[in-house]
Amino acid sequence: MTEPDQDHRHPDRPALVLAAEESARIREFPLSCEPGVGRLLAVLAGAVPTGGRILELGTGAGVGAAWIASALARPGDVAFTTIERDADLAAGNTELPWPDGIDFRIGDNEELLPTLGTFDLIFADAAGGKWTGLSDTLAALRPGGILLVDDMDPTRATHPDHRQALDAVRTTLTTHSDLLTADLPTAGGMILATRRR
Repeated sequence: MTEPDQDHRHPDRPALVLAAEESARIREFPLSCEPGVGRLLAVLAGAVPTGGRILELGTGAGVGAAWIASALARPGDVAFTTIERDADLAAGNTELPWPDGIDFRIGDNEELLPTLGTFDLIFADAAGGKWTGLSDTLAALRPGGILLVDDMDPTRATHPDHRQALDAVRTTLTTHSDLLTADLPTAGGMILATRRR
């Protein structure tokens, strides 16, 4: 029997994720969270305890946010903030059937990060807070918190500057004394890190 929040064509994707994917397709937004990344993101979001906090850097068309929101059994029990720099792109996300309690922000990740406090889970899926401002992202990660960095596959970095930025992020994360990291060469390439307690 198909779950009420799922589509029989994609039983592994919640209805909100499918709606966000369709919205991204209509808006011709090509940079959405891939399904493999989304599934891992959902698992990590589902493990955030009551009273915990989640941050997404780069809402885009809302696909990653949809994976996170769909994983929260009681969305109000976990504070979820997502930031998008592009106001037009962010405005399009208001048409999706989001659960209550999600804090959608429009602005620059690097400007907003120092004002937001600390988080149990951070999904870094935008240039700001990843290619630049990574130190602010790490400062916002609580002890025991998880950081998931997307788009780390070096074979997809066709421009030398992009490859250099990617290598710098990988080096920072894998050599940081306060982090335990795993390089996951699946989907778009991910680095999963946790801050030591």
